[in-house]
Amino acid sequence: MGSLIGHVLPGIAFIALGLWHLFNQIKLHSLHPNLYSPFSWFPTSKIRYLELSLIMVGSSISIAMELFIGPKRHQPLDLDGTIPSNHLHNFEHATISLTFFTYAAFAILLDQIISSSKIQHGLTLFIGSIAFAHEILLFHLHSADHMGVEGQYHLLLQLVILVSLTTTLISIGHPKSFLVSFVRSASILFQGVWFIVIGYMLWTPEFIPKGCFINFEEGHQVVRCHGEAALHRAKSLVNLQFCWFSVGITIVLVSFYLVLDRFFDKKVEYSTLITREEEDEYSVDVESQTKNKHGNSRNYIGMAAGRGFASVDIEK
Repeated sequence: MGSLIGHVLPGIAFIALGLWHLFNQIKLHSLHPNLYSPFSWFPTSKIRYLELSLIMVGSSISIAMELFIGPKRHQPLDLDGTIPSNHLHNFEHATISLTFFTYAAFAILLDQIISSSKIQHGLTLFIGSIAFAHEILLFHLHSADHMGVEGQYHLLLQLVILVSLTTTLISIGHPKSFLVSFVRSASILFQGVWFIVIGYMLWTPEFIPKGCFINFEEGHQVVRCHGEAALHRAKSLVNLQFCWFSVGITIVLVSFYLVLDRFFDKKVEYSTLITREEEDEYSVDVESQTKNKHGNSRNYIGMAAGRGFASVDIEK
């Protein structure tokens, strides 16, 4: 993960997952506001476990990249079988991917074994919260730079992950809360955006803050600054970027909600109108049939009465 591509690819995955959840949650809430009950993951019509399978595949690729493809010797250990210092961050990143792989695998297993949707939903969210907890723990205790520019990016990333963790835990006790699910999905999307920002801002020379430079240390590139003033300025710029992106994402997500809610609301109105028209047609048919029945019965009574009168006349 300690490279441009190593941050951009996971970022795209998080953005896709966040958007997928947001779309489905808004759709469910718009179509069934009174019966809203979100899923911890969303199946597709053709492939039920597509989302979870993609998480497992992506996690496996990430682990392979960190431990076998990325290292020069295509294995992360020293000759004596120990973990070298320059590969500690590879194991940390691979461990994060392993927790998400575990989440997806157990989500599939729970869906196949447990019949109670409430228990299944709660356990799946619990495993998801473990994954977010591992993510925030390993980024907080990251073996990479803590004090420099990269450390500031990771510090702000931890705030977003904390939101994901908190909302996931809250969802266990409040499974039908649309706002909690919405914020959780938004935080997942924000993680993806911030991963991409980190990748470009730390590994693109043109984006390195003034007074700072890229230095090669312990097998990977690190941003260093000339003096405290340059470092303070660089961290302040990181804080500003975080605020700008948070405002931009808020605008995009609220607009996304309004557009989708309006779109699905029109569908509900249209289906309701069709249903009412069908009900009106049905009631008209019933009334006409009732009138015909009554009319026929009256005619039958009249005919019977006429026959009765005729028979009386004949007898006379």
